[in-house]
Amino acid sequence: MMKEKIAKSWKTLPSAVRKTLAAVIGSTLIILGSLLVVLPGPFTLPLVILGLFVLGLEYAWARRTLEKVKEQGAKFNPLKLFKK
Repeated sequence: MMKEKIAKSWKTLPSAVRKTLAAVIGSTLIILGSLLVVLPGPFTLPLVILGLFVLGLEYAWARRTLEKVKEQGAKFNPLKLFKK
């Protein structure tokens, strides 16, 4: 229900405003996630993926990139990291 309200509100905004908001928020999340690579902690990838999701609301290239990331993530098996 909440998701539908947000989606409806998002679509009522003018296209230029939506694209600007998506670009600013998405880029900020990706840059922040990239900067966190040098710091310890698990928050790097989630921020980058969230940034791609936000950009994907308005940009097809970001949706395609997010799909590729999802495909690669599905191939990843964390159990292999702990096998001897």
